[in-house]
Amino acid sequence: MSSKMFIFGVGYSGREIARQAKSRGWQIGGTTRSEHKAAGLRAEGIEAHLFDGKTLTAELADALAETTHLVVSIAPGESDPVLAAARDAIVSDMRHLRWVGYLSTVGVYGDHDGAWVDEATPCRPVSKRSVQRLSAENAWEHLGNEINLPVAILRLAGIYGPGRNALVNLANGTARRIIKPGQVFNRIHVADIAAGVLHLAGAARSGIFNLSDDEPCPPQDVVDYAADLMRIEPPAEIEFSDADMTPMARSFYSENKRVKNAALKDAGGVLSYPNYRVALDHHWQQGDWRGDKS
Repeated sequence: MSSKMFIFGVGYSGREIARQAKSRGWQIGGTTRSEHKAAGLRAEGIEAHLFDGKTLTAELADALAETTHLVVSIAPGESDPVLAAARDAIVSDMRHLRWVGYLSTVGVYGDHDGAWVDEATPCRPVSKRSVQRLSAENAWEHLGNEINLPVAILRLAGIYGPGRNALVNLANGTARRIIKPGQVFNRIHVADIAAGVLHLAGAARSGIFNLSDDEPCPPQDVVDYAADLMRIEPPAEIEFSDADMTPMARSFYSENKRVKNAALKDAGGVLSYPNYRVALDHHWQQGDWRGDKS
């Protein structure tokens, strides 16, 4: 049978996965939480279904029964909502299923004082959301082992791309240069997330893969580069201790690490945007600084 991918949670990343998969001839289905968003997805040729995070409807079950590749892009709570609702269906009714991809976060590694981490680095998550992510990873890996199904855990760095980048932030006045000495972050372009997912799905690869760029760097460097492209002055520096930030935003700065992506490359994955400069150059040339295109 032809390949059919089903994406639980067709948001910013899921939409790009669906777009790239459709361009390769895959059938695509997925979920969203509102009928308004579902209508938008259907207009893009995606077989959209509503999922409230709790209930596997008969319509959803029928869609899953024809699925060959399953992607999960929904954040967990105390448990993983997809497993809570659909585990029995996955085990018993998805006879065509050949691969599962679970989108997680590099946050599961916790803080490593700026040192390099890879997939073999012990996880010591700091935030509650990262603790929940690690628990969900383990649950999906356990399911894969139980039913002899390849499961790829894809740990994502900070996501950016069309409509969501430093150029847009500068244009709409939300860019900030928050300075915390020694702090670095990795990023991953949404197009590289999608390409990585499809490559690993096509090869039915299992295991853990970091989806991150090649160049961890201080966040203010990205703002500076974007401002230079736009030929404007960057915003004033703000010391981290003085910055007005939400608790979630501040928590990101409590983790400092450099993330290796060798496992993805060893599996044959290729990054189109290996660093923020390549990506921002592209978005500037495309005029992508005028707002969110999600």
